[in-house]
Amino acid sequence: MIIKRFRAENFRNIEKCDIEFSPGVNLLYGKNAQGKTNVVEGIYYFSRGRSFRGREDKELIRFGEEGFRISLDFEDECGRESLEYAVFGKERLRKKNGYKINKVTEMIGSFKAVLFYPDNLGLVKDGPEERRSFLNIAASSCYPLYIKYYSDYKKALENRNCILKMMQKGLYIDRTELDSWSASMAEYASYIYLMREDYVKKLTVYAAEVMKEISDGSEELSIIYESNIASGITDRQNVKSEYERIFSSSLDREIAAGITLFGPHRDDLDIRINGIGARAFASQGQQRSIVLALKLAEGEVIKEICGEYPVFLFDDVLSELDDRRRRYVLEGRGDRQIIITGCNKAECIGFTDKEIEVIGGKYVSSHR
Repeated sequence: MIIKRFRAENFRNIEKCDIEFSPGVNLLYGKNAQGKTNVVEGIYYFSRGRSFRGREDKELIRFGEEGFRISLDFEDECGRESLEYAVFGKERLRKKNGYKINKVTEMIGSFKAVLFYPDNLGLVKDGPEERRSFLNIAASSCYPLYIKYYSDYKKALENRNCILKMMQKGLYIDRTELDSWSASMAEYASYIYLMREDYVKKLTVYAAEVMKEISDGSEELSIIYESNIASGITDRQNVKSEYERIFSSSLDREIAAGITLFGPHRDDLDIRINGIGARAFASQGQQRSIVLALKLAEGEVIKEICGEYPVFLFDDVLSELDDRRRRYVLEGRGDRQIIITGCNKAECIGFTDKEIEVIGGKYVSSHR
């Protein structure tokens, strides 16, 4: 998958831009707060359906304007594709290959990208929410139905939690309604679990290989998917039955807590270096290496499942890597397209195919 062109109008600090990219390594460089990350944000919007900086659409509009427009032209194994998204007041316009589409879910999945940015360093040290978010985003890039099942699961979870909260307060509730939501959760959870389990198995293989290479064989990375389902259960009906048992047997505890205590929304990843828990014992250098391995492995899993590499977006992270790891990223690109942002142009000398200087939302390109 290769980005050919990104265009934006009144997006963040960008009044108007039209940027063409090389199939290889592209560097966006310049001082801070000039608009480098804004391009990465706009590109990644088409992969995830929202900003990775957690902003509402209205906050992406250039100051003093009423809306913004972004568009992406790219090539995949099917040929030339295009996506467009525009916001004007309360109106939303989405287009795919020139045709209007109504839902953001119709846009997600067409364009695939792996993003590595500074906040990702919390994948190792922060709480399980960070790792679940990573897992949800990564799995949704590989399994088209994942988003639907997870969205349905969250709706059922919200309704079940509402009933549990009322029962905690001593209000009368018809148990059949609670049982209905529990059954729905078990149904959706069974699909989520099996897709996550399959994804983590693939991810572990590639991440361990990257870790071994960047550490000269001195560090072994392992990832264990922690859930309420015993490892080895692969039949969906059996997984569903196990979730039904868990929800039923834990009901007294959940009524007391007023919330659902078990299920995919509580899962985690146990990341280990040489058999030792990384969250408690990994050094800062090891943390960076782990996240780099996870992100590169994420791209490899997409390649295995979907048949082609995603676009790799590295936003202001090369300075966090030592020379060895930086060279590993840039030299080992193969047939991957990489878009990098950074303040220091010298970090990428000799590796870039195209350099784009960024000054106040303006983009000036030069080829190597």
